[in-house]
Amino acid sequence: MKFSYQAEKLSVARRNLMLPHPTGEAASIAAAFHECHNAFHNIDREGLDDNSRQWVEKIEGLMGTNGLQDPNGVGTWHIKAEQLSVDEKRELSSAVNELAHWFDRAFWQDV
Repeated sequence: MKFSYQAEKLSVARRNLMLPHPTGEAASIAAAFHECHNAFHNIDREGLDDNSRQWVEKIEGLMGTNGLQDPNGVGTWHIKAEQLSVDEKRELSSAVNELAHWFDRAFWQDV
């Protein structure tokens, strides 16, 4: 069952990035960040190919919250999501989609 957890989490992240955003765009992106974080936690990166590693690194870079302050308690991922440019949102969506497909294929090839 290699990558089944990652396939499921990235699928949920992808759904969070789809329109409409019932709780607002920033909240949806923050929820996608959470699912990606769960997918990447303790993942064996040696089992990834170059493309999937690059997508993981792209997503992690876009999720980065170093230096952010959260004085209102909304969450640093929410704050980060509000700060993303249109191009960064496009990059995030594309990387999550590609990576979700990659993990799904890897899972079904292993079954």
